[in-house]
Amino acid sequence: MTDETPDQAREWSLAELAAAYAYPKPAAGAPRPWLRANMVATLDGAAQHEGRSQPISSAADMRVFGTLRALADVIVVGAETVRQEGYRPARARAEFAAARQAAGQGAAPAIAVVTAGLELDFSLPLFTSPLVPTVIVTGAAAAPDRVSAARKAGARVVFAGEGVDVDPARAVSALAGLGYTRLLTEGGPRLLGRFVAAGVLDELCLTVSPMLTAGDAQRIAGGPSVAVPCRFALVSLLEEEGFLFSRYSRP
Repeated sequence: MTDETPDQAREWSLAELAAAYAYPKPAAGAPRPWLRANMVATLDGAAQHEGRSQPISSAADMRVFGTLRALADVIVVGAETVRQEGYRPARARAEFAAARQAAGQGAAPAIAVVTAGLELDFSLPLFTSPLVPTVIVTGAAAAPDRVSAARKAGARVVFAGEGVDVDPARAVSALAGLGYTRLLTEGGPRLLGRFVAAGVLDELCLTVSPMLTAGDAQRIAGGPSVAVPCRFALVSLLEEEGFLFSRYSRP
């Protein structure tokens, strides 16, 4: 990732990326939650190739991905993405340790899985060996046996909805109630679409991949449409090897 002419090109340091993607400073009083999304899409709008985002990513995209994770209190993800992408616990990064300590954060962010049915394999490392207990966000009417299995596996279960479905706004509030005010969602598209439709997304970090895939892959956001398109403001735009790294926030 560069900020100079090609013959003077240099790679942005992790400290510079952390500064470029820093969360907004909270106002006086109790900080309100800030929900940002990090997604990648091809030139023709595909958010995945053969069900996974890795084929349309790059080394620079993964550095931004790692930086955004290191800045977050919690990473919010849908159950289908956990299954498809083989999610593991977030790891502690030595290069961000001092900054996280100064910000009052633990060694690594928690993972919060948004799920109605809790159809998850609780024997996976995401539940059995995280540095921070994984959070399950579900509805109050979720199957008691699945809730019990999640808790038995060491997960922390919070309810954010009266039925089995999760209410996006209540999910954000519930996570903030656990002290997680710097939220990062990595999708998938259905979850991001629900956050957009509910009007609770504050920021989108979108990597535009210089690839074409055609086909019928999902966009970065799916689900219900909004009555009026949401207008966001461009905060920053970086480039490396044809990949564009954009950051947009709610005005």
